[in-house]
Amino acid sequence: MKKYFAFGLLLLGNVMCKVLQTCKITHSGNGCVSFTVSQGTGCSWMCNYCANSLGTSNYYFTTPVCTYEPGGCVGNPIAGVEYSCCSA
Repeated sequence: MKKYFAFGLLLLGNVMCKVLQTCKITHSGNGCVSFTVSQGTGCSWMCNYCANSLGTSNYYFTTPVCTYEPGGCVGNPIAGVEYSCCSA
């Protein structure tokens, strides 16, 4: 059941990404996913997307764009910049 729920979240994240045009997925593989975001997309969305896409909460950004602090994921992503997150 947990596996299907995670898959559903991943699918929903991809659909919302495309519908809202909040991101552009550029490639994935080797335990990483890369994407760009549009203006107004925050680190909360990015962290949720990475966790759902990678299927783990144990991941890292290859650039220090977002960090997890008590209360949530924070940072200042820039629209149009490619960001990557990878399973740790």
